[in-house]
Amino acid sequence: MRARIRTARKAMVLAAAASLGAGLLAGCADDGKDDGSGSSSGGGNGKTTITLGLFGAFGFKEAGLYTEYEKLNPKIKIAENVVERNENYYPALLNHLTTNSGLQDVQAVEVGNIAEIVNTQAAKLEDLSKVSGVNKSDWLDWKWQQATTKDGQTIGLGTDIGPMAICYRKDMFEKAGLPTDRAEVAKLWAGDWAKLVDAGEKYKKNGPEGTTFMDSPGGLLNALLSSEKEKFYDASGKVIYKTNPAVRKAFDLTAEAAEKGLLGAQTQFQPSWDQTIANNKFAAMACPPWMLGYIKGKSNPDAKGKWDVAVAPKSGNWGGSFLTVPKSGKNVEEAKKLVAWLTAPEQQAKLFKVQGSFPSAQAAFSSPEVTGAKNDMTGDAPIGEIFAEAAKQIPVQTIGPKDQIIQQGLTDNGVILVTKGKSPEEAWETATKTIDNNLDQ
Repeated sequence: MRARIRTARKAMVLAAAASLGAGLLAGCADDGKDDGSGSSSGGGNGKTTITLGLFGAFGFKEAGLYTEYEKLNPKIKIAENVVERNENYYPALLNHLTTNSGLQDVQAVEVGNIAEIVNTQAAKLEDLSKVSGVNKSDWLDWKWQQATTKDGQTIGLGTDIGPMAICYRKDMFEKAGLPTDRAEVAKLWAGDWAKLVDAGEKYKKNGPEGTTFMDSPGGLLNALLSSEKEKFYDASGKVIYKTNPAVRKAFDLTAEAAEKGLLGAQTQFQPSWDQTIANNKFAAMACPPWMLGYIKGKSNPDAKGKWDVAVAPKSGNWGGSFLTVPKSGKNVEEAKKLVAWLTAPEQQAKLFKVQGSFPSAQAAFSSPEVTGAKNDMTGDAPIGEIFAEAAKQIPVQTIGPKDQIIQQGLTDNGVILVTKGKSPEEAWETATKTIDNNLDQ
């Protein structure tokens, strides 16, 4: 998304976990209009149709949640309108909220956009903290605060989060002379991202020819930044990405890894990057739970069971979304009930089992669907336990309304250039100019 703002307009910044749009992922659950518009209507046979505007792959339908809810509520019919990519969905949603028209009964918001929605559109959304059955204590505190205004209105209920780990190919690590046991692998880089780059240098010496240690500059940079408490904005709402030492340190470490040939030269979620998964061209990647589903979808069958999951150098968060209810919807009360049910711990646990979307409701962490979770790509790895522990360690981070613009500028117009022959300094200058232009316009 390349939305634009004036720098004079300060963001209200919330305490929140680090994020980047999981909504960049392709894979819609249903075809929908590209502008995300639509309205609810009465269903046939006296039923009320509740409409949801979503992006990407939430998985509610795939997990059978709509069918289950309709059985529990025979007079309700659920219809979803899905736009594949958040950068197409969100500008349209913002426009509909601004004009207070064309909104569906339920609208999803990606975590990278929630601060702007809270800051500018909260008056047009229902306070979901008052809905029967909604308990603040069910959610991780930082997740709840992300969608809560300064005066205490919670305008969105969290669906999922993206606790960070490192996914790696056991067979490729073995060929490179690196350990393959997940506990031993985690020791290679425990507590320090620079040690991860050191492990990459060891991999390069003996790894399979034609492969890189990690998948991409964007993936590594995002992981580094997601583990910092302060990133692009300070607590007052000031943009600080150029003066924050943590941002430059993360950029420089990623650029160093790129210069040393440890990273692939592709942009994530593009066809060329998908091919590197299918063709076994890298050995490790920053990996929230939902990435395992993506890996499975892009891998050849012979990759099944060859992956494993190790604890990341530091905990961070990549992704997560919210469901909101516009006040102008046709079925506000029924929509609030549906959102409360879809985001309840029991449903979040079911969604993780089917879709790999890790619960933002901490009450779900101990459920059998989470503790006993396995994945075809990682065999017997206890992924539910690994990601649950990572979730508990995620730093509370200040985010602002244009985090995505800054993040994408640093990756798509920044560190990726080092893989194409630019120096780290040249890449930094190009990234900052692009970001500042987008923020100023």
